[in-house]
Amino acid sequence: VIIFSLSRVSRFYFRPADMAATLLSPINLGKLSLKNRVVMPPLTRARAGTSKLANKYIADHYAMRASAGLLISEAVAVSEQGYGWYATPALYTEPMAASWKPVTTAVHEKGGKIFAQLWHMGRQSHSTHHSSGDIVAPSAIKVPGDGKVGDASGALVPYEVPRALETSEIPGLVNDYREATRLALVAGFDGVEVHSANGYLLDTFLQSSTNKRTDKYGGSIDNRARLLMEILESLTSVIPAERVGVRLSPNGMFGGMGSEDNCETFPAVAKMLSKVGLGYLHVMDGLGFGFHGKCRAVTLHEMKKNFEGPIIANVGLTKELAEGLIRSGAADLAAFGRLYMSNPDLVERFQKNLPLAPEPPMNHWWVGAAKPEDALDGYNTYGPYKQ
Repeated sequence: VIIFSLSRVSRFYFRPADMAATLLSPINLGKLSLKNRVVMPPLTRARAGTSKLANKYIADHYAMRASAGLLISEAVAVSEQGYGWYATPALYTEPMAASWKPVTTAVHEKGGKIFAQLWHMGRQSHSTHHSSGDIVAPSAIKVPGDGKVGDASGALVPYEVPRALETSEIPGLVNDYREATRLALVAGFDGVEVHSANGYLLDTFLQSSTNKRTDKYGGSIDNRARLLMEILESLTSVIPAERVGVRLSPNGMFGGMGSEDNCETFPAVAKMLSKVGLGYLHVMDGLGFGFHGKCRAVTLHEMKKNFEGPIIANVGLTKELAEGLIRSGAADLAAFGRLYMSNPDLVERFQKNLPLAPEPPMNHWWVGAAKPEDALDGYNTYGPYKQ
């Protein structure tokens, strides 16, 4: 008999599953073998300074967590237009790719696997980051509310109204993702994850509340998903589809998101993605990141029914919840974000049932500074378990 918390029951469903599968058992993503199903998800830590380059501190950080089955890098901008978070590293030039090489090497030397998460911030960026002096989105709709965004100096300023992308600009945008994927391979990453969640550019194309276009990239679900599908078609010309993941957030409100038809949109998108042969689908289904409440929550059950491939569950998981998801067949891997900030040896703590360090305070999550040396507090200060 399994008893579920009412707040979590929607995350589970039952299907014929490999009952031998556990959080710590191996899994294959196509031909890529992972030693366990624990995932370190992307965490925006802003430790690159103004150089936009990865550095030795970032290399040490990922290497310390290489016992995870899969590490997914912090989001990296695919272009200058896509950049927008002060002090984050990017991946759209050869020097940027070279700066990531020591990171991937350090992870591989520890026996780990690492993907790069590809990012375009869209309307959550700020014009001061760009030589064009503007920000872009599917439609000219500002992030609602009185929230703030970091400008190119790191100062918090109001969100701006984005410019709607012209249809003629879309091919160049698609090529940016393809080039970033090529650079990820140059940098030694094992694969890439396309960030289509949390109110960034691709998520705003998917959702009806932020996409009011009248061209072939707006209107129906198929049209709103067209950009994502074109990007996947392009980048899989340089990397096998099984080395590509996609991240979605059907329930989240981050970045002013949420649409009344999300419960129809996202299962349909999962079905489209299933035809691509992706390595995995990364679903932020948990409600701990904020629930928009504009329709019922989309469940892992729905996404798993429509996506025939590995699914990563994310948001608010404990070891016990993750084990339940994997044993039931609702998910295949589980991501632990905040716990990985303060528990670099999370896998070993799970294996030995050791106590977990508490989540770090929010002022340790990201510390934007012009020089990486001035932003080290709370980054590599958390070590392995000691009695």
